Amino acid sequence: MTVPFSLMRAATAFTDLLLFRAARQVLLARQIDMADGTSQRWLVPDFRAFRAATKTRRRQLPRMADPPRPFGNRLMVELTDATLAANLALRELGVAPPAARVLVADIGWIVYARMLSLASLPFRLTSRSAEERLKGTIRALLRFPFAAPGAPGYAVETRIEGDAILTHFTHCPPQTRVREQTAATGDAELLSVFRESWCRYDWPGADLMAGDGARGHYRRRQTLSHGDPVCDMCWAGSARPTHLRNGKTLTGRVPDRDS
Repeated sequence: MTVPFSLMRAATAFTDLLLFRAARQVLLARQIDMADGTSQRWLVPDFRAFRAATKTRRRQLPRMADPPRPFGNRLMVELTDATLAANLALRELGVAPPAARVLVADIGWIVYARMLSLASLPFRLTSRSAEERLKGTIRALLRFPFAAPGAPGYAVETRIEGDAILTHFTHCPPQTRVREQTAATGDAELLSVFRESWCRYDWPGADLMAGDGARGHYRRRQTLSHGDPVCDMCWAGSARPTHLRNGKTLTGRVPDRDS
């Protein structure tokens, strides 16, 4: 069923509200590296310029060639467009590309974490088991917004193994959207922005959903945005130590992709 235009317009307004609240929190609280080599703190007028530029950039993005049909899937594409537009706006305003990637990732994490906290709240309130919290939240998310009818929507194989729930995604509309825009514009930075943000949220997101104060509830060895055939996600009730960002590990294991 086609998503009504009015519903998508409301969704766009909603994602804008989430985005700009988070962006104000991030952009007005830190030193920002600029492309000219300077570093500066942004003030309210700078934030307003960013907001206007992001809205303009978002309107200029061409429509997705083959959008997914479920509303939840479309909402994820809308959030992807917000991510791309925010990054384009930051670079347009003179922010250095590496800094723009980090800023967009931090803005997106605030939005993502709030959504996960809401989705996982019923399970965190009713169970003390990290396993049950994770499994309950993932099952709920696979109904909305990650309903998986297959391409052009999400496509996923799900199974239970012990205390873990495995969700192996073979098609991801946000990733498709980013690759489409990268191919159309020749701007490889867009895919880097997606990897820095969307592809790295699941590690802390799993720990947030588990809610037991431990880290290491998520594992993934392959990633669609790196050209792999699957995002082989494993959400485990039993946590394990995570590796350090410099590549050294606490357990001697091979680092997960994008962690």
